[in-house]
Amino acid sequence: MSIATTAPRTVPKAPTRSRIGSVLQLHTVAWPLLIAWPVGILLISFLISFTIYAIVRNDEGEGFTGSVFSVYGFVLAFYLQSMTQTFPFALGLSVTRREFFTATTVMALAQSAIFAIALQLLSVVESATNGWGVHMRMFGIARYFTDSAAVQLLALFATLLLTSSIAMLTGAIYQRWRTTGLLASLTGLFGVLGLSAIVITWASWWPAIGSWFADASRVVPMALLPLALAIACIAGAWVTLRRATP
Repeated sequence: MSIATTAPRTVPKAPTRSRIGSVLQLHTVAWPLLIAWPVGILLISFLISFTIYAIVRNDEGEGFTGSVFSVYGFVLAFYLQSMTQTFPFALGLSVTRREFFTATTVMALAQSAIFAIALQLLSVVESATNGWGVHMRMFGIARYFTDSAAVQLLALFATLLLTSSIAMLTGAIYQRWRTTGLLASLTGLFGVLGLSAIVITWASWWPAIGSWFADASRVVPMALLPLALAIACIAGAWVTLRRATP
């Protein structure tokens, strides 16, 4: 007499692509920090600066407000939160480290592109209206260094992506080595920068470095260099995060 057996039933695993989409949706839960707060703070900063410049009636050239840097602050905060809070939660939902990191990188690329396009369009309007009619420069940071709209846009994208990647690397370091590793990394960074400054000063290389930045094509220091640093930070974040234990 034989006993019939049935093969164990297996539950198919969701395709990686759909799981990455799920992580992207998980990121968008924090949409106030992702979009609403940066836009809101930027709008309030614009209204305050515009009112002040309208009252002062500055006619001696455009004055820079610096308020646009608040966008970079929120980008930094969002990706720090993603790596320190969303990452452990995602692992609890059986998301792999690779899927989480891929989705986070895609989000950083998309957000950097959208914010860069928006800031560039505002910069164009700002320039066309003579500083919103009150000689105020808030969005046209890159216009101080180049008249090329393409380089300006690429510079905005590169610096926003660099900010995101620095936050991702910082969060990954914290996830793997906690506060001790984070402080050790910052101490090492300051040490390397300080030693570099000492060596450059001793060798009298500052004029040569300044000449290089002044003579090089604007796209190199404004876009290509930040992009290279962003890629290095993203690679470092992945190497660190793949062995992190939340």
